[in-house]
Amino acid sequence: MFHPKGGIIRHEIESFMREQLLKHEYELVNSPHITKGALFETSQHLNWYKDGMFPAMHLDEVTDDEGNVTKQGQDYYLKPMNCPFHNLIFRARARSYRELPLRLAEFGTVYRYEKSGTLSGLTRVRGLTQDDAHIYVTDEQVKGEIQRQLEFVFETLRAFGLNDFYLELSTRDPKKSVGTDEQWEIAEQTLREVGEESGLDLVDDPAGAAFYGPKISVQARDAIGRTWQLSTVQLDFNQPELFELEYAAADGTRKQPVMIHRALLGSIERFFAIMLEHYAGAFPVWLAPEQVVGIPVADEYADYLGEVISRLRREGVRAQLDDSADRMPKKIRTHTKAKVPFMLIAGEDDRQAGAVSFRFRDGSQRNGVPVDEAIALITSAIREHTLVSSDADVLA
Repeated sequence: MFHPKGGIIRHEIESFMREQLLKHEYELVNSPHITKGALFETSQHLNWYKDGMFPAMHLDEVTDDEGNVTKQGQDYYLKPMNCPFHNLIFRARARSYRELPLRLAEFGTVYRYEKSGTLSGLTRVRGLTQDDAHIYVTDEQVKGEIQRQLEFVFETLRAFGLNDFYLELSTRDPKKSVGTDEQWEIAEQTLREVGEESGLDLVDDPAGAAFYGPKISVQARDAIGRTWQLSTVQLDFNQPELFELEYAAADGTRKQPVMIHRALLGSIERFFAIMLEHYAGAFPVWLAPEQVVGIPVADEYADYLGEVISRLRREGVRAQLDDSADRMPKKIRTHTKAKVPFMLIAGEDDRQAGAVSFRFRDGSQRNGVPVDEAIALITSAIREHTLVSSDADVLA
């Protein structure tokens, strides 16, 4: 359950990611939460992943008054993955090599029947929203696209303030895999080359790959040194064959694309939990659920400060005026505990000068800032996604 403040943070994360996806030439798609079992038979999830799926819902069966079946029903499943749906989108019409790489992205909610003993807060849940993407490329484009995706991953994680990470290469489990030895060898070698060329440490994860192909995952360390697997880039030479995907090559022949599975943040729920602990609730200004609170020194300055708050709200800032009956010191303590980035305080000197005083989460203060300048500084800090060690640094 995401309450209003959590809902705002989630909205900001998803909005930022959608902007980045469009800048990086992705196309946004959506797929249903439930579908007929035939799709997962084609994708082989029912062969390889059934234990991780919720049980089937047998629907559409029709019986007569005597209980005799007059129409056979069929099994429906909550989706555990988005990839089969994206394959259907690729297959919906003829494709040309000129369209490749084709990058399909979705914030897709999937459902996995995790065992009850493995569930943990928001970091391991049974219904999760993935920032999922599937990229269809030619054989010649594989290495360059994987490099491009890893750079996108690093850029994204740094934007959220995660800068300490290494790579893990998950290779084939011979007991649980599809495809030829040659396909696996080529795919694993390609991923290894890209990982080594990135300059980051590359750690092996033997037999850790999914059944359909190897992957590189980004392991990020948070503020207290814990390691989290966040982003993954995974090769798949199985599903394009199962779904009979093809494109028209430059020489007029029909060829099968290579499929790349890519997740940047993993699941939104898990990433939210990681961010919450990484920042200990003191989110960067652009992510903070409440960005500005106005605190008048006395009731008579509420109208003046209220006008400043109104201007900020018109600029899209999440700002509110605390005109409660609490005394000013208590208001400051309340909003400091809530880790609001900016508190604007106004008394007689501020009103006379057309200014406000800033108080920051770390207790530092800056007085007598002209209102126009204060608004410009706040909106600039938000729009530039500023990440600083102290909120006071924003206004330095």
